Amino acid sequence: MRRLAVCAALAAALSSCLAAGTVRAQEAPLAIAAEPAQPGDLYAAALLALGEGRLEEAAVLLQRVVEREPRHAGAWLDLAISQCELGNAAEAERLFSSLEQRMAVPAGIEDVIARYRATGCGKAPARRGGVWLLAATRGHDDNVNQGASDPRFTIGTGSTQTEYQLDPSFLPRADAFSQLSASWLRPLGDADSDLIVQAYTRRHDNVRAQDTASVLAAVEHTWKPFAWRLRGTAATGYVTLDGTLYQRQQQVQARLAPPAARLAPGVEFAATANYSHVTYPTRPAYDGNTVEIGGIFGYRSEFGLAQATLTRLHDASAADRPGGDRKGWFGNLQWSGDVTSRLGLEAGLSHQMWQSSEIYSPNLIDKRRRQDTTTLRAAGQWLLRPHTSLVLEWRGTFNRENISLFQYNSRALQLSLRWDNF
Repeated sequence: MRRLAVCAALAAALSSCLAAGTVRAQEAPLAIAAEPAQPGDLYAAALLALGEGRLEEAAVLLQRVVEREPRHAGAWLDLAISQCELGNAAEAERLFSSLEQRMAVPAGIEDVIARYRATGCGKAPARRGGVWLLAATRGHDDNVNQGASDPRFTIGTGSTQTEYQLDPSFLPRADAFSQLSASWLRPLGDADSDLIVQAYTRRHDNVRAQDTASVLAAVEHTWKPFAWRLRGTAATGYVTLDGTLYQRQQQVQARLAPPAARLAPGVEFAATANYSHVTYPTRPAYDGNTVEIGGIFGYRSEFGLAQATLTRLHDASAADRPGGDRKGWFGNLQWSGDVTSRLGLEAGLSHQMWQSSEIYSPNLIDKRRRQDTTTLRAAGQWLLRPHTSLVLEWRGTFNRENISLFQYNSRALQLSLRWDNF
């Protein structure tokens, strides 16, 4: 489950009950560069570190917050939770017990504490030995082959236009599928570098020509120049379709975030740049090089995490691709939050637009292809027991284009059993 953000209202309630005194946590041997001077700045930096998974750094910052501001209830609770997520079960329990003894803990906070106690605070810090995620999925998609929405198709220009009826193989085909997926993250040498490996395979019950599999490997490193955070990633991936290599991709990505002290509490921002080279062994005309420049804005509150992404796209054709080069935009809105100690919800809306620079196929399809694709997503995650959860997800994709042959709609519902951080 995602880490539950501390509710500001509950934190205020805790503050009114907190007695004077300091409950010390284990001090991690970690140096914090360009430490903010004020407790509020420290707490904002700690929240950012928590959001990015830098638990050791967050724990040090939170300890300094409570030393400077002993009645900061949110920092006390976040410190206890951080120790739990780091695997320091004894220290976390001591902090949880101290909170309960020193104040009348609101019901919402009791739920949070109960949730983390139920996990046993995990094992040793997951980042030291790597983090695993495994999922087994069963689902159904009403258009696994992205079949055209309109069975009629017109080619030609002017008086030579002719309407055809598409072959059934080009129309939507519904099918059920089974999927296995796994991901693994492991530090490389130091706390600022990681190795990431992801893989999945999907098998359909009947439309076997749409069976897919993929593997991706990436190396990620983080620099901290002048308290800014620069994260660089290099990745390579392969995708198969119907047992044949379909796509190869190499990409490099950079993400730059300003110091937390320069942002309002709960606010996150990063500028992003991505370059990718994609080749299609069986369809070389579609090879291309894509550049993406954009930004990510996020806000954490008692209601969860809300994020907005906006990216400018440019795709240069590496061969004689129909339509030539493309330009476009990608936008995404998403929200995730915990409803109870066991139930988390997610929702997302994305839209991508591509505009080709040339006529798609002169004298046959005399149009510059314009692609408008909207995707809706909703998911709920139920914690069955520590490290094991059920995820129910619905996804709808609605592709509107000015060339009817490529228009399609797809709706999928799937249920996954997931194991993580073990």
